[in-house]
Amino acid sequence: MSKLIEQPRYSCALGVQQSVIAIHRAVPVVHAGPGCSTKIHGFLGQGEGYAGGSTIPCTNSSEAEIVFGGENKLRGVIDGAFKVIDADLFVVLTGCTSDIVGDDVGQVTREFQAAGKSVVYAETGGFKSNNYVSHDLIIKAIVEQYVDKFAADKTSVIPGLVNLFASVPYQDPYWIGNLQELKRILTGIGLKVSVLFGPESGGVEEWLSIPRAEFNIVVSAWPGLKSAELLEAKYGTPFYHFPYLPVGGIETGRFLREVADFSSLDRAAAEAFIADEERKFYAHIERTADFMLEFRYGLPRVFYTMLDASYAVGLAKYLLNELGILPAQTQYVVDNTPEEYRAAIVERFRSISSRRSANVEFVEDGGAIQEAIRLGKPAQRALILGSGWERDLAAELGADLLPVSVPITYRLILNCGYAGYNGGLRLIEDIYDRVLGTYR
Repeated sequence: MSKLIEQPRYSCALGVQQSVIAIHRAVPVVHAGPGCSTKIHGFLGQGEGYAGGSTIPCTNSSEAEIVFGGENKLRGVIDGAFKVIDADLFVVLTGCTSDIVGDDVGQVTREFQAAGKSVVYAETGGFKSNNYVSHDLIIKAIVEQYVDKFAADKTSVIPGLVNLFASVPYQDPYWIGNLQELKRILTGIGLKVSVLFGPESGGVEEWLSIPRAEFNIVVSAWPGLKSAELLEAKYGTPFYHFPYLPVGGIETGRFLREVADFSSLDRAAAEAFIADEERKFYAHIERTADFMLEFRYGLPRVFYTMLDASYAVGLAKYLLNELGILPAQTQYVVDNTPEEYRAAIVERFRSISSRRSANVEFVEDGGAIQEAIRLGKPAQRALILGSGWERDLAAELGADLLPVSVPITYRLILNCGYAGYNGGLRLIEDIYDRVLGTYR
């Protein structure tokens, strides 16, 4: 029996086209039916990148391709894309129709690879997984089909070079700001950081240096782990895993100190950077004391998270331990977390602080989550960390809403992010802007 999911929070596997768009001068080539790519862009995307949105080449497979196969049409679309789009890398992605029919997309792509073309492929039929999972799949495809072929040096390690795997582009609406801040603070303690996606990246050339990293860093509950494990197996590159988004003074300091201990960095220099960042961060926090005291009866006292696991844990720790907002009894993780990672996430919610804990439910059905919150309507003013889906719920409960996950329908995001020291300050501004905007 199929289960209806109301108010989805992520995309099908083909949503990984947005990860491709996030690589400078990379272009997805979609072998799918008409409308698939457009729907994904409409759900996940703010902005088109170098060649996203309506620019994406697509076979627009119809009844003819389903009956007779679509390999010839795909061959023509790839050939045409090379002629009309100036790009460094093309990534062929499949949709449900081509995967069900059984088109040999790999063989078609290998014909172009044999001719020296910079093109890779991945099978991303929407029914196979979601875009969190396929994000790692596309990294694997680029590493095995492009980096292995074109990287001039895959053996000599560059001291201090790290590859950072963190926010999933576009699925995390704040991915650009988060990657910028994580790169800034990691550079501050002495590392050379490749972020691979977004404006902070050197594009495809940066991908070619992946094998030369001293180690890799994964900042997430589980997306990116498969990529780090692949690189460890393929190139012998160790990796450090921080299992949630570090936000604010306490967790960002913890993150940077653990990275410094994992590496061969000068710990004294790293500590000097951390101390200076913490000094500036808490100077701003001190400035909020009068505001917090004056408005203490009108501020939210309890929060709900309806986010992916990386955000849910990271924001819960920050809101409780540094802002004093208490977690509701149950928090919600909406990213369809694989079973192998769930126990660790449950334990992190049990130990948000030394005195507080929260239960966690792994639910993809936004409608079910909202109904549960209505049934246990909070007695105190609440803060909801969710998506655009929660706008009506917040109005109904008299709660304050900060949209953190997709779909983001009531906010334009450029380089805003919530990671690190600067992200923690921005989060305070955004939360209390909304509180003051509805002050009662």
